[in-house]
Amino acid sequence: MNFLESLAKQFSSKPIDWDELEEALIRADLGVPMTMRIIKTLQEREAWALLGIGDVIKAVREEIARILPRDSTPIRPATGKPIVILIIGVNGTGKTTSTAKLAHYLLGRGGSPEPASGDWGQSPLPRASVILAAADTFRAAAIEQLDIWAKRLGVEIVRGQHGADPAALCYEAFQAAAKEKIAFLLCDTAGRQHTKANLMAELQKIKRTLGKLDADTPQETLLVVDASTGSNALSQAREFHNALGLTGLIVTKLDGSGKGGIVVTIQDELGIPTRFVGTGEKLDDFAPFDRKTYFENLL
Repeated sequence: MNFLESLAKQFSSKPIDWDELEEALIRADLGVPMTMRIIKTLQEREAWALLGIGDVIKAVREEIARILPRDSTPIRPATGKPIVILIIGVNGTGKTTSTAKLAHYLLGRGGSPEPASGDWGQSPLPRASVILAAADTFRAAAIEQLDIWAKRLGVEIVRGQHGADPAALCYEAFQAAAKEKIAFLLCDTAGRQHTKANLMAELQKIKRTLGKLDADTPQETLLVVDASTGSNALSQAREFHNALGLTGLIVTKLDGSGKGGIVVTIQDELGIPTRFVGTGEKLDDFAPFDRKTYFENLL
């Protein structure tokens, strides 16, 4: 049952109780600021007419429509250099799998690049070519997992020993991508939640190190969050955004179960758009965030 179906069932046969409605909206991960705006809008309308559940649903849809961006910014190959994408997030959110899924998506749908220029010569880059960097060097299992994905996808991977310097590994991967004229470099980074200060410092070092090779990198810093974790996902987004400046989210487990309000909350409170969504375990269960689909499936 999706969110609005649940809401309709809860309030269809009785008058609206404001405290109960507030609790239901917050429980759906819409966040306190948005919940208060929705209730204020409804209370203002109640002064003119008796409200029903249809009015509640209309107000929720209007507020969410106001927040969500109309179009998801695509990731396209650049001219003359690799596009570097940092994939970050705490362990357990599906970060490494999402890295592989994004690589699969870019390989199949990344779009034809513009002709290259400068030191790269006049021939175009290979279409949507990808290289992976196993920069979660503190988890041997993550390195092995990404290596398996790389073989399955048929792409090159740069990996080091367990405990190697992640920044140095990303530096090496960028050099390889530039030399081989690879369109996209995807860096799967560590996510040790129990050592947040060290983790943020490590990620900032990766960003600085890549910046020495190209001041524009990384062009994308995408945070992977689990839609089912609700307010925890918002807290993670705040911390990573403050440390690194996020360009978007990859939201996993966005499967129509009634969760997913966190997409709206993070956009509302932090201005960080959802760029991609994962809805299952298969490689193809991954797509750019689509506003219309979100409304149809979750609202």
